[in-house]
Amino acid sequence: MAEKPEKRTYTVKEVGEILGVSRYAVYHLLEKEEFRSIKVNGGKYRISKKSFDDWLDKGPSKGPSL
Repeated sequence: MAEKPEKRTYTVKEVGEILGVSRYAVYHLLEKEEFRSIKVNGGKYRISKKSFDDWLDKGPSKGPSL
């Protein structure tokens, strides 16, 4: 049986769980374009795992916090 490909995106819910914040806080980060994302069918976002992980490792930009 074939293995699943490595996951390349996160959902808003997953990012919120990783950061320990509400989904509204994640939407705020998306509005600020802190990391790459795409809007898919139905208006849902998929967040680039690499872009988010790099952002998280680097630390948030200076400015207003969540």
